[in-house]
Formats: sequence, structure tokens, C-alpha cells
Amino acid sequence: MKPDFLTDVSIALASEADAERAPAMRAYMRDQFDFMGVGTPQRRGACRALLKPLRNADLLQHARALWDLPQREYQYVALDLLAMHWKELNTEDIPALLELVQDKSWWDTVDALAGIIGDVLRHRHDYMDDCLSHNNLWMRRIALLHQLGWRNKTDEQRLFDYALKLAHEKEFFIQKAIGWALRDYARHAPDAVRLFTHKQKERLAPLSFREANKHL
Repeated sequence: MKPDFLTDVSIALASEADAERAPAMRAYMRDQFDFMGVGTPQRRGACRALLKPLRNADLLQHARALWDLPQREYQYVALDLLAMHWKELNTEDIPALLELVQDKSWWDTVDALAGIIGDVLRHRHDYMDDCLSHNNLWMRRIALLHQLGWRNKTDEQRLFDYALKLAHEKEFFIQKAIGWALRDYARHAPDAVRLFTHKQKERLAPLSFREANKHL
């Protein structure tokens, strides 16, 4: 790890911290995490120069070190780092990213990791079948969301199969993810999504169905 990296990030965040904002940020995340009170534009502006020079050998090590710190902004910096340098990662790095998925998990970090993992996979699906059957709901959410934005590169049958395999779940974040994934693909293939959702309407949760058809 680059010497003093964490110290430099801490100093950068502290320079932008607004203690008066922190309670509202905590409340928005249902008081699950502590916050320093640093907004997204301020965080990215303060830390960009520290993250830009880092390279592959240190990316995951730095991300893990940031993840282990208590305030939520440090996890966001880790996500900024990984999103900035995702092209330097490969499928062998997916297990390390999935470890982050399962640590301090909530929709904010998990959804950002879904995008990063989807980018790293480069239209492949390594590890996703295992994620789909994982006992951790956030891993299952990753499996549902990893194809977001793939458009014509989307594996349509896999998307539909994944949706049906988890359609029985009562968990809000799974039902929502099914609908989100289908709605995203509907921008590219509206007829296919319309046909699938209406054919499977009795199996899909009402929330999933509504989300999938929101813009159809």
C-alpha cells in the first residue's frame, strides 16, 4: 500500500466534512452507518488527485483498507477508486469485490459494486450463478443487476431465468432488483420484456412487474 494513503484520504475528507450534515446522512441510511458529513461532489473533488495515480497492484488493497474504516464516506472513496480504475481489474479480482459486497452491506455500496463488477466482467458472467444461489441477499442482488447497461450485450435468457429463479422471494431489495434489471433491458428490447412480464405476471411480484413495465 502507498505510504500514508489512508492518512491523506482522511485529511482530504476532514477538510470537506460538515458535522451538521452528518445526522441527515445517517438518517437516510437508517442510522446503520456513521458519517463525517461529506457530500458526493466534495468527496470526489477532495480525493480525485489521491486516487488517480494508483495502479492495479494496489487497487484492491487500498479499497479493502478504506472499507475497514468506520465512516461511510471511506467506503464511498473505495468505490470511487474502483470505478475510476475498473479497466485495470479482471475476472480474477471478482472474488475480492464480492467480499466487499458482503461487508457493511446496504443498497448504496452494493449497487455501486454491481456496476463495477458488471464492467469488470466485460459481458461475461463468471461467478454470477453462484451469486444467484448465495444465502446473502446482496449477492443475489448482484447477480440480478450485473448486466445493467449492457443493452444488446445482455444475455436475455439468463436475465429472464434469474428473474424467475428469485421471483418467489418476499425480500424488497430482490423484488426491486428484478424489476430494475428488466426495466433497464426494456430500453433496448421493450417487446421482449413486455412479453416476458405479461407471460410470467402470476410468478413475478407486483413490485417487480410494475418496475419492469414502468416505461413501457
